Amino acid sequence: MAVKTITITKDAYNVLRGMKMEKESFSDVINRIALEKKSVKDFLGILKDIDAEALQKRAREIRKSVSGSFERRHDRLRHISRH
Repeated sequence: MAVKTITITKDAYNVLRGMKMEKESFSDVINRIALEKKSVKDFLGILKDIDAEALQKRAREIRKSVSGSFERRHDRLRHISRH
């Protein structure tokens, strides 16, 4: 069997180690997690404790920031291409 070496943080290692079942390899853990089928039902209620208005406000702030950043880069590229 071919193998690959990967580098992960100590925190990630500790999470994987905590998920590892007896006699299960780290590859087994990663495969189990990666291949696990999720249903929409698994996510129902995930945001129930989050303030929807605060979430919307933050999303608008992020969109505005990203949009402004994009526009500045676009303007710089237009300026460069003219010269």
